[in-house]
Amino acid sequence: MRPPAWRGGFGRLWTAAVVSRFGDALRNSALPLLAVRLTDDPLVIASVTACGYLPWLLFGLLGGAIADRVDQRRAMGAVDAVRGALVAGFALTVALGHASIVLLIALAFSLTTLQTLFDNASTALLPSLVDREALGSANARLMTGQQLAGGLLAGPFVPLLLAAGAAVPFTADAVTYLLAAALVASLRIRPPRREPRPAGSTLRAEVSAGLRALWGDRVLRAVCTATLLCNIGMGALIATLVLHVTHWLHTGDAGYAAAMTAYAVGSFCGGFLAQRVAGRVGRARSLLVAGCVQTSSLLLVGTVRHLGALLAGMTLLGLMNMVWNVNQVTLMQQRSPESMVGRISAAFRTTSTSGAPLGALLGGAVAGAYGLNGPALLAAVLFALAVTSLIPALKPDVSVVEPDDGATTARVKP
Repeated sequence: MRPPAWRGGFGRLWTAAVVSRFGDALRNSALPLLAVRLTDDPLVIASVTACGYLPWLLFGLLGGAIADRVDQRRAMGAVDAVRGALVAGFALTVALGHASIVLLIALAFSLTTLQTLFDNASTALLPSLVDREALGSANARLMTGQQLAGGLLAGPFVPLLLAAGAAVPFTADAVTYLLAAALVASLRIRPPRREPRPAGSTLRAEVSAGLRALWGDRVLRAVCTATLLCNIGMGALIATLVLHVTHWLHTGDAGYAAAMTAYAVGSFCGGFLAQRVAGRVGRARSLLVAGCVQTSSLLLVGTVRHLGALLAGMTLLGLMNMVWNVNQVTLMQQRSPESMVGRISAAFRTTSTSGAPLGALLGGAVAGAYGLNGPALLAAVLFALAVTSLIPALKPDVSVVEPDDGATTARVKP
């Protein structure tokens, strides 16, 4: 484990990621607050979040295959430019007073559709900017910087910006997309080592190869299953959190902003903790530690009806979520062939992210049927199941040497 060099493009990529996340945080916090002004139906509000995840099911695998074929830098710049234009148009619509739930759902769906290419290209691009030994530190610095900008800096400003005008957070998001596009377009990278594609190779065949590679790796398969369960739980929690805070705790928009800020503070601190935990217990076991702490945090959020308990739970949840994310992404990058990072990333993200829209809809239904604290308790159960599913990933990889007795042996990936 060693830190990445800021020169060579990583510094510009870090800056682009931080600037873009600042705008995303403004938009993501403003969308549910705008939604509750348009409707108080929990299931309808949850649908906005669900449609923000749905494109991963439809286009996620395709985005990974394309990311392995194209110039990832140019693809990311083009995607950010288009997203900037879309959010700018939405901001204008909100300013004119024509916002609606249908429009919110359409925006969430469109932005995530573009994100399927951007995220897979970004994951595949990083190994071209830093050495593989520095991937863990690079991921930690990227995610920590994003949380600093997105939570600590952006979160507290959302109520103020909304007071200045409902369109203001979305206008700021559009500007950050365009700035990030310019930064990414200026990168100079070495192309990844790619084997020539066989004649007649199709995107479908390349997608299938990524799925087989993910399924064939015992560690990645277990981590993907655990992440799927966690995403179902987080989808249920996040989709209804605004109702949990404003209706169950009765703390209003300020309470919601405080909860998101607490989560961001925890995530920021987790960026510094992720590599330390991995260095002590290993990357796979660090996920186990994170899952256990998150389960306890969700039980606290769902059972204690007090703002202080919510803030403590969200802080711990964010802290361990960063530990999980840094080590999960690094595991995937380190265990994937360089020419297949985009496809394996897409297979992992599509499979694991598929739980988020299901969780969002499930959270809305549970909140309506059993109470607004129900989604947090449901998430705790799912996180506990995720911890159990990690057990196969804890077994060490063993190099198998072919014996002299002719017995068949398995070849385990290092």
